[in-house]
Amino acid sequence: QVQLMESGGGLVQAGGSLRLSCKASGSIFSMNTMGWYRQAPGNERDLVAEITNGGSTTYADSVKGRFTISRDNGENTVYLQMNSLKREDTAVYYCKADYSYNGYRYDSWGQGTQVTVSS
Repeated sequence: QVQLMESGGGLVQAGGSLRLSCKASGSIFSMNTMGWYRQAPGNERDLVAEITNGGSTTYADSVKGRFTISRDNGENTVYLQMNSLKREDTAVYYCKADYSYNGYRYDSWGQGTQVTVSS
């Protein structure tokens, strides 16, 4: 079982920056894709960005050019640098990890971290 520990959320003014971190620990043979999702009240949980173990990235159109996802494979950690934040970025941000163990693939989710952008 893999645990994901997120950090870095908080309150920031519009135009500001935050950096989220998510570290995976537990029984991991190999970490595959890691990513960030977000969910605002009344909305579904949507993909923000994800990164494969080879470094290929995917971004939601709404964050392209403002957010950057990166990872440290040695530390099983994924980061999300968020710049030029907007009020509409306010949401709970969740880390997700796709990993392999004993020949099987699993998904694990973090507990979520609140990001609030004020005007």
